[in-house]
Amino acid sequence: MRRVLTLLALISSLTAYSATGPYDEAADSPSEIKAALVAAKDAKVQVLVVFGANWCGDCKALDTSFKSGATAPLIAKSFKVVKVNVGRFDRNVDLADAYGVPLKKGIPAIAVLDSDGKVSFATRAGELADARSMGENGIHDFFAKLAAGAK
Repeated sequence: MRRVLTLLALISSLTAYSATGPYDEAADSPSEIKAALVAAKDAKVQVLVVFGANWCGDCKALDTSFKSGATAPLIAKSFKVVKVNVGRFDRNVDLADAYGVPLKKGIPAIAVLDSDGKVSFATRAGELADARSMGENGIHDFFAKLAAGAK
């Protein structure tokens, strides 16, 4: 009985996570980016804008790597992160376009902004769209290069 209850609890938490996910579907992303730019200037770091969706397995894998493992402290030290929900490619597309991020190449996709809001890097060829296959090491290496280039 204990195993059944544990299994049910696990399924329930996974269902809740997949339903809500890492992207706030009601967020005012432009306002969140403005606030992150102010915080980034004070902290002397860049803003990492992550475009993705709650239905996207690769987006969830990237988000998980930002919260645990070797990538988590790197992200926390080097960036202010703003997650932007793109829905089914019908939300915040104009924002992605403004930062030069072609969503049709795949999500998750990112733009790195300096403290003045200028794009210093953007994924243009779906570099993170296969985050699950990249694994923790691949994701870490990708962001370590970005962080090193920012210095």
